Amino acid sequence: MKVSVVIPVFNEKDTVREIVERVCHLPIEKEVLVVDDGSRDGSSEILQNEVSKLPDVRVIFQRPNQGKGAALRRGFQEATGGVVIVQDADLELDPRDILKVIAPVLNGNADVVYGSRLLAGWAEPASAAYWANRFLTALTNVLYGAVVTDMETCYKCCRREVLSRFRIESDRFDFEPEITAKLLRLGYTIQEVPVHYEPRGVAGGKKIGWRDGLKAIAVLFRYRFMSLERIKSGAAHLTP
Repeated sequence: MKVSVVIPVFNEKDTVREIVERVCHLPIEKEVLVVDDGSRDGSSEILQNEVSKLPDVRVIFQRPNQGKGAALRRGFQEATGGVVIVQDADLELDPRDILKVIAPVLNGNADVVYGSRLLAGWAEPASAAYWANRFLTALTNVLYGAVVTDMETCYKCCRREVLSRFRIESDRFDFEPEITAKLLRLGYTIQEVPVHYEPRGVAGGKKIGWRDGLKAIAVLFRYRFMSLERIKSGAAHLTP
């Protein structure tokens, strides 16, 4: 079964070619959808002149910058694989772990799988990002009766038909709580596998901030009490 790897990009000129090359080396049937979300640091030129020539890669240019959620929404719409997974354009996660994340879905043992950084041991457990994630994950479990360890992880994988049951509305980093909330409200169990994580800070290009944490809380409450009819009403139109 073909796997669609969706990579949102915004100002990642130092890492984007390497991360796409690593994904291209994975021994699976795949398509790599790179969505450039209005980069202004030279990433667009690298994608146009170098990355677009790599095998199995399609680069989509989205203008102007709209946010990670908007880039992923576009990538999901363009995906044609039976399985879809998200890969960030930095080097915090090792693409070789994609094989572990997609395995339960490819084997027919799961509809949704997350790659948990907590299960493998977070490299900087004293960081603000670590505790923010622990809080948001705990809130998710309380509100939705779930048992997950890493709600904010990049590695979110599911069958493509699962994505057709709803539409991503969030344009920014609130994509993470939104998709998690909608999957849980629709009755899906989120299976987790451990993945390795090398965190970077703001100096290294980290873009998420405390305001995004507040937005995530609001999103979790919003979709917890939204009717299922409304959640399903925006079902996505995916490429045939």
